[in-house]
Amino acid sequence: MSTSSAAAAAVATPEPAAAPDFAAIKTRQKATWASGDYAVVGTTLQIVGETLCEAVDLQAGARVLDVAAGNGNATLAAARRWCEVTSTDYVPALLERGRERAAAERLHGIDFREADAEALPFDDASFDVVLSTFGCMFAPNPPRVASELLRVCRGGGRIGMANWTPTGFIGQVFKTIGKHVPPPVGVTSPALWGSRSHVVDWFGTAAAQVETQSREFTFRYRSPEHMLEVFRSYYGPILKAFGALDAPRQDALAEDLVALMKQFSRKGSQTLVIPSEYLEVVITRA
Repeated sequence: MSTSSAAAAAVATPEPAAAPDFAAIKTRQKATWASGDYAVVGTTLQIVGETLCEAVDLQAGARVLDVAAGNGNATLAAARRWCEVTSTDYVPALLERGRERAAAERLHGIDFREADAEALPFDDASFDVVLSTFGCMFAPNPPRVASELLRVCRGGGRIGMANWTPTGFIGQVFKTIGKHVPPPVGVTSPALWGSRSHVVDWFGTAAAQVETQSREFTFRYRSPEHMLEVFRSYYGPILKAFGALDAPRQDALAEDLVALMKQFSRKGSQTLVIPSEYLEVVITRA
């Protein structure tokens, strides 16, 4: 090959993309979820935790792990069913909200522990049931998360998840945010956890059975402006997105989010009523 041909070939061959820096990404994510007060929004989702516990058919006395538990919706639902519950999250302030709620309901015996969904500090096969409601889906390395959920679940046990879908309201909220504040390069969209094909692929042959069902959670606020105010004040990802923009771009993001809320709002309602699709997943461990 001539010198000129070799040079041309070198130019034509792109450099391999650098692997995402998952440690740095998670550091930023922890700061995002620790900002605001997610519990203000999170408590409205309690019904999803109850529904998921029914979907996995929890039995009294079962050893249950709630991963990326946030302020404890699935944790409390499992404790109400007399299970032995361990509640984990990598944001200590969210675990504290869960403790407060458990104390208020006099639910005893819940073990609250700080933990990363991609590196769970538990032995293999430690739990009968592993749960996650709108939590694990935000970890940056999905295959690693799936591997950890499988590892700590005993053979024949169940893994239950609730994940926002790409085409549902919350999936579209994150798509809208991404147009204004691009996500880190190389990071998988969290909404892919709401796709059955991706879930099946990530859990692989270690899942003896994968059952999925499309469900809806309904957001209810006074108006689009009211919902935006609450999410902008308390919901970390939106709070941080606005904080990364100057005033004109903040206005543009606000306009797009309000328009999206109006698009998804149930017609004929006097207030804001938004059904948001999520994928309910129940996996039986091989």
